[in-house]
Amino acid sequence: MCVTPFRPRDGMKDVRFAIERHPSMSERGRIWHSRPMRIIVCVKHVPDMQSDRRFEDCRIVRGEDDVLNELDENAVEAAVQLVEEHGGEVIALTMGPEDAEDALLRALQLGADRAVLITDERFEGADTGLTATVLAAAIHTLGNEAPIDIVITGMASLDSMTSMLPAALATQLDMPLLGLAHSIDIDLKTRTATIARNADGHEDVLRAPMPLVISVTDQINEPRYPAFAAMKAARKKPLDSWGLDEIATNDIGARIAGRPQLLEVLESAEVTKNGPGTIIPDSSDAGQRLADYILEVVK
Repeated sequence: MCVTPFRPRDGMKDVRFAIERHPSMSERGRIWHSRPMRIIVCVKHVPDMQSDRRFEDCRIVRGEDDVLNELDENAVEAAVQLVEEHGGEVIALTMGPEDAEDALLRALQLGADRAVLITDERFEGADTGLTATVLAAAIHTLGNEAPIDIVITGMASLDSMTSMLPAALATQLDMPLLGLAHSIDIDLKTRTATIARNADGHEDVLRAPMPLVISVTDQINEPRYPAFAAMKAARKKPLDSWGLDEIATNDIGARIAGRPQLLEVLESAEVTKNGPGTIIPDSSDAGQRLADYILEVVK
């Protein structure tokens, strides 16, 4: 309640007050509750782990057998389940070459409502720090449309396996991080998220306010297999492609524009085995022969 005096009219002897009413905390909660929840899922387009990977010009060849990172499928499923329970929108977000649209299309098939690809030649060779900065700038740009409530990531990408992106992203966004979740519970009244995770033999239960970043493990769910209708509908969902110019309108984006390329690949060579190896057929004395080989050759 805000009370401010105003000037009495001519001839008025009493002092009256103009009363301006602001929403109470409980009303603000109801206002927030009435707004659809917005969840961003950060995904990555990675080489298929079952394919033969090779290098050209000191870089791994991408775009031939690339797929949506398997651990990110759990992140998409977690976001879709939250929206199915509480309502809202799931936005899949990735940074990569134009071919990374395939990963976003898969995310749309799995239930995401919208997808955004951040692609620009100036991002080539990006390390984890630059990737987190670019994704944070894109999230801020999406937040200008409507507030973002949760950012969900997988626990790692299967091409680099650094597991550093969730923490780096939370730092860039200045949001709390709940990591390695195997369950998520959302309370819209208190605007909090609670997760459970296994850490060093202990079961942790953690809670943090929204907006926040959550990374999930592959134990959190079993990603759904999209039906033909879902695959067909995915091609009609919005999939936008942005470059640096579209995300450089905020402070984080401006820092990216002025950042030099920090990582340079000087050399990359394939490591090959020395010789064809030795095959010991399975026979009655195979165990003894294998032991002799280890003692004489491997040592």
